[in-house]
Amino acid sequence: MQSLLFDSEDYGVAVSPEINEAIEANAPVALGVSGGKDSCAMAFAVDDHLNEVGHHGQRILIHADLGAVEWSDSLPTCQRLADALGHELVVVQRRAGGMMERWQGRWAANVKRYENLECVKLILPWSTPSMRFCTSELKVAPITSALKKRFGGATIINGIGIRAEESKSRAKRPVSQANKRLFRKTDQTSGLDWNPILHWKTENVFRICEERGFLMHEAYRKYGSSRVSCSFCMLATLSDHRAAAAHEDNQDVYREMVDLEIRSTFSFQSDRWLGDARDDLLSSNQRLALEEAKLKAERRQFAESKIGKELCYEKGWPKFVPSEEACELIAAVRFQVGQTCGLKCNYLTGRSVQERYRELIQMKETKDAKSV
Repeated sequence: MQSLLFDSEDYGVAVSPEINEAIEANAPVALGVSGGKDSCAMAFAVDDHLNEVGHHGQRILIHADLGAVEWSDSLPTCQRLADALGHELVVVQRRAGGMMERWQGRWAANVKRYENLECVKLILPWSTPSMRFCTSELKVAPITSALKKRFGGATIINGIGIRAEESKSRAKRPVSQANKRLFRKTDQTSGLDWNPILHWKTENVFRICEERGFLMHEAYRKYGSSRVSCSFCMLATLSDHRAAAAHEDNQDVYREMVDLEIRSTFSFQSDRWLGDARDDLLSSNQRLALEEAKLKAERRQFAESKIGKELCYEKGWPKFVPSEEACELIAAVRFQVGQTCGLKCNYLTGRSVQERYRELIQMKETKDAKSV
């Protein structure tokens, strides 16, 4: 969608024809807030713009609670923001639990998948930059569900506080676009994602909050963090992880996350173990176990490196039954990984691996036939 720029004296918000049309029609506006600097700045700027152009539709702030991994000041900061603007704060959560529960449940499911040869390599428990189920499942899904329930039949404006300065991928985002998750045919509900401060610089973000006399999140004020999301985010820097670990309220979840690094043999970030950020917060047993987990990770990675690309997972896997030689290799790798990581793996012979592939292909063909 083509973007235009609404000019105000200091803080212009980016708009598009579609956003302008929805605002003129007094569409409900929901501003997603995390307690972080960008969403706070976005809420102030958007509210100013809506007041200036005469918007009379409903406005709310909406916050996705991430559970134990969230900073303790995140929800209070969102409430302070809502109070400052005079809008309702709606809080949503993933029904099956927070982010820590999601990582733990994912690891348990991945272990079961590997033991039953439903995947070729052992899969990590964590979110990654390319696989951000943390955002899609714990933020986007509960927020869009709540908005459809609350504003059914309307065109909903979903305000998001992302900025181009933050990353190359965000710099490519449009000012607005249709949100398919907000579409519901039965009552003609629809929605637009709006990125109103996409063009803003960091200094403007802090300045608008300062000028409003807004008490910002303690992660910035007391601990020197550069960002607020999960207390320990897979996109955060080492200094931000150390800042989070300095807060006593975050230290139990820090140790819990390190325990999952130890059990899984997967580091929280691809190039860094979370346990190394503040190993002084770990028990002596945890520190020893972490070093052992690093060695196990090396052994696991070495074993799995023997599996050729043609045998690795791709969409539609499995597409063929591997040769006897390849099945012997897969079985040997599975034995090594199982021994290293303490897993109870099935299919540890070439013959059983080959039979399992035939079984999986048959199951897939049966499922496909039923869906026709």
